[in-house]
Amino acid sequence: MQSLKDIVPAASNNITTKFIVLDKGRIALEGQQKMCLALVADETAAVHFQMWGDECDAFEPGDIIQLENGIFSYNRNNLVLRAGKRGKAEKVGEFTMAYVETPNMSEIRWAPDPTNSKIYVAEAVTSPFSRVFPPMN
Repeated sequence: MQSLKDIVPAASNNITTKFIVLDKGRIALEGQQKMCLALVADETAAVHFQMWGDECDAFEPGDIIQLENGIFSYNRNNLVLRAGKRGKAEKVGEFTMAYVETPNMSEIRWAPDPTNSKIYVAEAVTSPFSRVFPPMN
């Protein structure tokens, strides 16, 4: 199981993690599909989690979610964690999980690693309300 502080942007579904839903935004329509964003966190970091379709109604603040084969990538210029087409999000508990709200992994600007362009590294923080731990080089 991966900690949220260890996720980096990628084009593949390879993230298995567990987190608590802290806040959920309003449900909007994207074409014919429902979509909403939530702030989620574990004991190491927070991230914006994008929910689609039935996920919007299934998960509420306080729910503990296990994500299998998730993806952390850009969707309409927002860096979000989501289940994607091959992933699965499932409620596994409620309320009893330690968490932190910073750093928010969605509020970090990522850039290709100079030594390996297939890997992304944290470049800068894009929000004054978030911080990166450990400090970036």
